[in-house]
Amino acid sequence: MEASGTSNMKFAMNGCIQIGTLDGANVEIREEVGEENFFLFGAQAHEIAGLRKERADGKFVPDERFEEVKEFVRSGAFGSYNYDDLIGSLEGNEGFGRADYFLVGKDFPSYIECQEKVDEAYRDQKRWTTMSILNTAGSYKFSSDRTIHEYAKDIWNIEAVEIA
Repeated sequence: MEASGTSNMKFAMNGCIQIGTLDGANVEIREEVGEENFFLFGAQAHEIAGLRKERADGKFVPDERFEEVKEFVRSGAFGSYNYDDLIGSLEGNEGFGRADYFLVGKDFPSYIECQEKVDEAYRDQKRWTTMSILNTAGSYKFSSDRTIHEYAKDIWNIEAVEIA
């Protein structure tokens, strides 16, 4: 149920400054590029079980802005497409948020706050460019060159051959 982390790794290798939760490949990316070059939002892994229980028990109170976004989607502003499945995945059939497996509603306020930090960093083009360069430089671990070199040494027990 998770998107492939290799896409995020490719983003980092190409200088993308990511905004994300601390799960999947993002954990490793953030370690490699530096936490100061990654915009983090959302619940931490150790909080998830408790938050899901809170949601299942009907104790989750949604942020008003999240409710406004859902209403805007329902309004037809994005066309006549039926968004019931999307909204249902966030609300469930038995009360608000019970089907929100990925805790989108819970993470929404944190995302908004984090996006404000992204905006601030972007306005400082020197800082933004530095962060972008450091993302590329810090993502060497994810390159196929590193992987092939490591496999050749540690798994295949072969040495590189110089081609004239």
